[in-house]
Amino acid sequence: MTEMTETKKVEVPEGFMTGKFPLKKRAYGEEQPGIKVGPFKIRLPLIHHEWSWTEMAAAMFLGVACLGAGVTTTMTTFGLDDPANIAALGFDENGVFLMALTFGVLNAICYYLPSLLGDPVVPGWITPALPLTLKFLQQWDLPNYATGQVDRIYAMIALQMLVALSFLIMGATGIGRKLVDAVPMGIKAGIVLGAGVTAAVNVFSARMPKAPWTVAIAVLMSYFFLFNPSFARKATKSRFWNVVRNQGVVPAQLFAIILAPILLKEIPLPQIQWGFTPLSFGYVLEHFTIFGLGFPAWSFFLAAIPSALATYIIAFSDFVLAKEVVAEATSYRPDEKVIFDASRSNLVSFLRNAIMALFAPWVPMCGPLWASGLLTITERYKRGYKTMHTYWDGVCTFRAATVISVLILPLVTLIKPAFAIFFGITMGVQAFACGNIGIRMCQTANDRGVACVIAGALTYFTPGWALLVGIIVWAVVDGSEAIINLKNRKKTAGGPSPEELVFKPEDKKGCC
Repeated sequence: MTEMTETKKVEVPEGFMTGKFPLKKRAYGEEQPGIKVGPFKIRLPLIHHEWSWTEMAAAMFLGVACLGAGVTTTMTTFGLDDPANIAALGFDENGVFLMALTFGVLNAICYYLPSLLGDPVVPGWITPALPLTLKFLQQWDLPNYATGQVDRIYAMIALQMLVALSFLIMGATGIGRKLVDAVPMGIKAGIVLGAGVTAAVNVFSARMPKAPWTVAIAVLMSYFFLFNPSFARKATKSRFWNVVRNQGVVPAQLFAIILAPILLKEIPLPQIQWGFTPLSFGYVLEHFTIFGLGFPAWSFFLAAIPSALATYIIAFSDFVLAKEVVAEATSYRPDEKVIFDASRSNLVSFLRNAIMALFAPWVPMCGPLWASGLLTITERYKRGYKTMHTYWDGVCTFRAATVISVLILPLVTLIKPAFAIFFGITMGVQAFACGNIGIRMCQTANDRGVACVIAGALTYFTPGWALLVGIIVWAVVDGSEAIINLKNRKKTAGGPSPEELVFKPEDKKGCC
């Protein structure tokens, strides 16, 4: 009787699911319809969700900015900013950039896969792992396209293939959670803390020398809008400032695009080019993939194993965070059920990394979550049915619009001069956020010590050697205690559950 009374009190929003779109409607409190294909649930624009113009506007800036930064990172890592390499490939500076945009276009399509297949996230890079990836690739010289020396590209292909395989095996079988639980907290914290330290080193050594004032001001602006507690309190009392705060690094990016070229003159004004982004899939396949270069030698895969393992451990926390963000947002919306499935998210991450490894190796790699992007959408979703009719209006439109936006060449070239600054902003925010997260992960004094040693090792050695250093240090200081605790746990029932041992990074929203 009580349940019936409570059901009657439910207030269905006015005009609920009465509009022309989407064509497929849901009942109050149910999941939005989709086409079920195995573990996936495909949702198409207008049929299963409306087109959100707000999210499209955000994608036209944010989506292109992030893809541009990723393209710049990949170009720099593959030596495509070197005049000799550019000439050897038969391009001029603008031509090689337009060719490299093909990497970004394919990655944009992969960005759309999660929401298209029913994963309720805004995906992004595996950002905390990027400094580790760059450190791993530094073992090999920059590619020399005149001589055909492309070992660094082989290493990147091998690494991304192993990361894709990790998502497939560890996610689909459930081994991933057991593995991450088994890794001592000090070592996991050291990986994250090391990612922050190496990111900071990258900002100071590689980004600031090129545009010191622009990078410094943009990074400090990002810190203010993301982490300043006084501003956070102000945002709770003002809708305008709350919206600004939800944009994350956007104010800093706007500064880099609009004001920095005029006021500081450290980066050039944009040279707008008209038309659609040219696609060079055939050229990319021939010069950067296994279809043109051949399969990497097994030595590259062996060298990449520690980095792939570290990358998966870093990416794993994104699944935990994504589930929490989705659950928190949907708690405000009794009109819709949104299901986050970690196994499905692992499989989508496998597909994205496998596609990029085969057809356009992507240095930032493909992570399960871009927390800032998802939080921007969920903040709007929490305002109610009138603001966003279904969760999928937001996440699906945002990434579908990203694909469209990156094909609009005037938009891409407008933002192009600031791509490197965006990368500096990302690394700067990563340094702060990973430092915060890594320290908070530590549960004991020994955890903090081990983490600090690993972080230091990661600034000097490859991820493989740094992990070995961390394992040895952990074994010396905590190994005996771990054995004693394991014996005691077998003797006594109870004890902490695996879920209690998993770090839940509530403050990771500063990461991209």
